[in-house]
Amino acid sequence: MDVVIYFSRQGENLVNGEIVRIDTGHTAMVAKIIACELGAELVPIIPLNPYPDGYQAAVELARKEAKYDARPHVRDLGIQWDRYERIFLGFPNWCGSFPMVIATLLEKQVLTGKRIYPFCTHEGGAFGKSLVELERLFPEAKWMPGLAVRGSRANKAGKAVTNWLAQRYEWEE
Repeated sequence: MDVVIYFSRQGENLVNGEIVRIDTGHTAMVAKIIACELGAELVPIIPLNPYPDGYQAAVELARKEAKYDARPHVRDLGIQWDRYERIFLGFPNWCGSFPMVIATLLEKQVLTGKRIYPFCTHEGGAFGKSLVELERLFPEAKWMPGLAVRGSRANKAGKAVTNWLAQRYEWEE
């Protein structure tokens, strides 16, 4: 059984080098496409203290959290992790890596043997160093090949998602 778990942020965002307001976060857009293709449960990661709506303020907070290796509190997802064989984990690339809410979430779970398919949205940095850092922090999980989608193209990611998902069974052999 599969689940799509993601963190996304709406509000002011960087799109094609300009700060614009978006009503749906880019990672949420890609997560919805993946969940639809898989017929999987779609579960958002929701911080207890929301990130600022303003882009610059959100970036500053993300930098501070990364610098201090913070673990921002998140709402309980309300899922039974042991039910899922494959976890599709989505996040934006913040400051060259993953948002710290991802570490908060994963540290509370037993990941031994879980196949985790990471996907991220970005505006030019792809995964940055996030995959290396996630594998170092959570070596008990089986980290599968990921999908990086430019945020400004998230609403047009259907074909990229389809192609990525078509390869997953080959990777699991």
